[in-house]
Amino acid sequence: MAQKVHKLPADGTVSKHDPVWQAVRDEAEAVAHAEPALGSFVFATVLGQVTLEDAIIHRLAQRLNHTDVDAGLISKTFGRVLAEQPEIGLAMRADLAAVVERDPACERFLEPMLYFKGFHALVAYRFAHALWQKRRKDFALYLQSQSSKLFSVDIHPAAQFGKGIMLDHATGFVVGETAVIGDNCSFLHGVTLGGSGKVTGDRHPKIGHSVLIGAGAKILGNIKIGCCSRVAAGSVVLKDIPAEVTVAGVPARIVGPAGCPEPASSMDQQLNVPALDSDAS
Repeated sequence: MAQKVHKLPADGTVSKHDPVWQAVRDEAEAVAHAEPALGSFVFATVLGQVTLEDAIIHRLAQRLNHTDVDAGLISKTFGRVLAEQPEIGLAMRADLAAVVERDPACERFLEPMLYFKGFHALVAYRFAHALWQKRRKDFALYLQSQSSKLFSVDIHPAAQFGKGIMLDHATGFVVGETAVIGDNCSFLHGVTLGGSGKVTGDRHPKIGHSVLIGAGAKILGNIKIGCCSRVAAGSVVLKDIPAEVTVAGVPARIVGPAGCPEPASSMDQQLNVPALDSDAS
């Protein structure tokens, strides 16, 4: 895949001159010029906002808008949370960059920011998680419910995600309460990080950094998936997986090495690896 042009600074910080926000504004101006019918939408969502964070909050609040809790209240709540936890803004930027860099169908920052439900569901989770941590559990659960209904993505607010996450297509993505996901992971649609029964307590998977999980994969129970591993589409993982391997099957078994240092970034899902006669344990 060709290298994408726009990237975040290597240290994850945002400079005084914000190149990502400037790129989004330039892209929005081009859309407003090419599609006059979208002019008011683009202005309200992007060109009329002060920062990238403001624009993302505005767009998400409009999508979550409901007669029960309107967009204005949601936007104000998100703004207060972001003021108290600015690291959420850095995580959103890393997630946005992850989509642009890894999705060959995405050519602009504007696309996930305006249209991609995987990105929107992830941002909704990040605010729900912050509210959950502040013991505002009912507002957090309301956001989970709305996000599940709108985006077909159901992430429990107590789950823990690192930054630089991509949910590709995202439909049917389910994450349980005690799941933990490291930085720079990529997930295809239909992935479940779930429990294995009626066990209580710490009962959901722990995913390391830079893991790629293919479409329809099910990872069940309080098990560990090692850093820089790949889980093939349709696999059912019931045991711990070491780092830097590829697993496939029902139940999943190790079928070879991961094939590259960071599978989640390369997005290579081909199983062109030598078979290894070893259980995924």
